[in-house]
Amino acid sequence: MLVAASLLWTVSSCAAPAGDDEEETLSESDENALSAPGGASAAAGKMVAPSLSVSQRADVLSHYTNVDPDDVVPKSLRDDAIVYYDTNKDNLPNDKYLTVVDFSKSSGKHRFFVMNMKTGKVSGIVVAHGSGSDPDNDGIATKFSNTANSNASSLGYYLTAETYTGNHGRSLRMDGLSTTNSNVRARAVVIHGADYVSEGRAKQGRSWGCFALAQSAKDSIIDQLKGGSLIFAGRASN
Repeated sequence: MLVAASLLWTVSSCAAPAGDDEEETLSESDENALSAPGGASAAAGKMVAPSLSVSQRADVLSHYTNVDPDDVVPKSLRDDAIVYYDTNKDNLPNDKYLTVVDFSKSSGKHRFFVMNMKTGKVSGIVVAHGSGSDPDNDGIATKFSNTANSNASSLGYYLTAETYTGNHGRSLRMDGLSTTNSNVRARAVVIHGADYVSEGRAKQGRSWGCFALAQSAKDSIIDQLKGGSLIFAGRASN
């Protein structure tokens, strides 16, 4: 069991802009979903990190020139995400979308980029980061952690899993595919909506590590990404 019956879900309940942290108690169904992942989550164990030469990597990328033709997504993150996607495509239950999160940007800017791998279209929205990643509350994430109770965001590759309804309404669980985010399911780091996230803010409120989205965008994003879609969270180098 990953979660005991008395465990409090401290990370999926996210802090409001004024710093009013909340706690969410796990229901029995929450515990079962966390302790016995299946479906898309089972595919996470099949993912492998790509090991390609420069020429092999260039060959892979040459097959995706239709994706993000306007260079909306930072190239350094986009290319790494596409190579990982291509290497693991046969094990992605939902291969229609590939998402890149650029934590080098301020939370007030679009930095959650959903790429449609069929059409090449990119949609960018705002997303909150964890309070532990932004202790100064200036809208910039500078610290990342894979540790329980850090309240921080985690970098790395994620695979989306099942939906559920919790204190933040309809939400989407994820599994970490990297050593830097391997504890996200146990930490209850998920995708959910939050009133402290909205377009036009100079900075968003802070979560407790979750990808917190605007309520107006949450359901459409969950519908697109649920059931085994790849997400890559990083910091752009260009």
